Amino acid sequence: MSEFATSTAPTDVVHRQYLASAAGDLEALRGALAPDVEWTEMAGFPLAGTFRTPDGVTSNVMEKLGQDWDGWTAHDDTYDVDGENVVVLARYTAANKATGTAIDVRVAHHFVVRGGLILRFEQFTDTALVRDAMSD
Repeated sequence: MSEFATSTAPTDVVHRQYLASAAGDLEALRGALAPDVEWTEMAGFPLAGTFRTPDGVTSNVMEKLGQDWDGWTAHDDTYDVDGENVVVLARYTAANKATGTAIDVRVAHHFVVRGGLILRFEQFTDTALVRDAMSD
């Protein structure tokens, strides 16, 4: 097993989460989340709310994104790390299954990583662009 695969460094933990999400590996994604995780999707986003527990996050966010979108991917571009705080500038790409409309939307994610697990997550994005693609 590689050092990256077992590293508890906040950047590595967050990057593995993006890789697991892109691969649709919900087991690996749940493994990156603390048992008492708080995962917040921004107000106005189709899945807005705060979800708790690894199963709660994957069933209420990742599984639902997979139901509504083809190829939903968060592309992590730039990391800014301050201790346990990791801010990632990224973008979402996908095509809505109902409308066929594609998105390419900028996003910022704030993670708090403690003990090698994601404890908190908060999303910041232009929710109108995502919602518009769902109603075109």
